[in-house]
Amino acid sequence: MKGEVMAENALVLHVLGARPNFVKAAPVVSALAELGVRQGIVHTGQHYDALMSDVFFADLGLPEPIANLGVGSGTHARQTAALLTGLEDVMTEHSPSLVVVYGDVNSTLAAILVCAKLHVPTAHVEAGLRSFDRDMPEEVNRVVTDALADLLFATSPEALSHLANEGVDPARVHLVGNPMIDSLFSALPKLDPAPIQERLGLSGRYAVATLHRPANVDDPESARELVNAVAEVAEQVPLIVPLHPRGRGRLAEAGLVDGPNMKIIDPLGYVDFLSLVRGAALVVTDSGGVQEETTMLGVPCLTIRPNTERPITVTHGTNRLVTPASLPAAAGKSLADGATTPSGELPPLWDGAAGPRIARVIAAWLRGDNLSPAAKGKVG
Repeated sequence: MKGEVMAENALVLHVLGARPNFVKAAPVVSALAELGVRQGIVHTGQHYDALMSDVFFADLGLPEPIANLGVGSGTHARQTAALLTGLEDVMTEHSPSLVVVYGDVNSTLAAILVCAKLHVPTAHVEAGLRSFDRDMPEEVNRVVTDALADLLFATSPEALSHLANEGVDPARVHLVGNPMIDSLFSALPKLDPAPIQERLGLSGRYAVATLHRPANVDDPESARELVNAVAEVAEQVPLIVPLHPRGRGRLAEAGLVDGPNMKIIDPLGYVDFLSLVRGAALVVTDSGGVQEETTMLGVPCLTIRPNTERPITVTHGTNRLVTPASLPAAAGKSLADGATTPSGELPPLWDGAAGPRIARVIAAWLRGDNLSPAAKGKVG
């Protein structure tokens, strides 16, 4: 009875700041709702563009946030400082039983720090991913978040090894699969490339590029090298570039402009973007989530990064790591070869049921259940 009362009165808050957070959270929010768990969404406004946030709420069926901090952009220090202040006020006002954070953005780091100081329990969805590159601000966010979280939800088997190597208590860790794939499974019936292709005037084969990583766009020389490489890809196939607000000015200064074979467009909503990707012959990206989405859709993906925290998209998917210098040749080969999935199957637990797995663990934790390894297996 005590556990039932605890669960009934519990409040779970989800802190979301950027496009990937929304996509990962939607299946968890839905599954917790089905279990009758009281919950709310805190939108930090880290992605402040309506096409990067509001449209995603609508496309994914997420409820209206109970708070929107509207922090916007800024340096890492200024943005994180604004997040810390705003989130502390939210946590103090609502006194949540558990705060769920997602991925590796600054909103995630700020939420985990605030909750640690206020002694609010936390859960991290997408725990244990590592690029082993501390020059990436996201890598620092991942390591700190996993060190402080009370519940850690891993999306892939290698994440378990990373967390164990860092001394994380395995009793806190649950292998649940990838909730981003849950959202993609749910959206599949709506992912028709034809309408977005018609709107963009596309006929025949085309490629899509998404570019925003600091290492690629913040340094003028790196940005020019990237833009030149992308222009060479556009000489091989028409290229559509939905341009993230972050780095837009730097890339434009480096020469990224509309051309005969390159179309620069505003960011797209979730359904429109994945519909465009589903019909593409190739995707060029520096995004983490797009690596997973292209693997699921069977679309060749070239990731312009020296490393990835999602190696399973390389071993089990269509993703390949490239440099700007090697991008044009790699694009030519991918266009010639088409999609190939090395293992012939999707990564483990990419089955559309990660959200319910996460929800069952959270509900059991809220009841105060002491989950043994055997019980964890049943829940997971």
